[in-house]
Amino acid sequence: MSSVNIPQIQPTSQSQDGSEEEAKRAQEEQMRRDLLATILDTAARERLSRIALVSPETSSKVERIIIQNVQAGAIRGRMSEEQLISLLDQFEKAQGTSANKKPTIVYQRRKDLDDDLDF
Repeated sequence: MSSVNIPQIQPTSQSQDGSEEEAKRAQEEQMRRDLLATILDTAARERLSRIALVSPETSSKVERIIIQNVQAGAIRGRMSEEQLISLLDQFEKAQGTSANKKPTIVYQRRKDLDDDLDF
């Protein structure tokens, strides 16, 4: 019979895993910021940062779209503010009209006896 080498798993503490994960996230965040700074011109970066103030979720989704387009080779060179606006319009259309509906307030009144009559 041949012997199979099974690697030994070293126990690690939770604090090491947590710090490694946090360091990895911080490195990915820095890489994302560097890539966006390289791709977007100043006006486009300012617009995206203003969007992030109002809607962080939308901003992160648009950033992901930009990064995916860069990695796919769809974006070459710097992205201007007009191109970003065009991308935002496409993103808004893709989200659909359900996101644009205004919430409605429904008042439910009791259907008891007429409370307006004071006897």
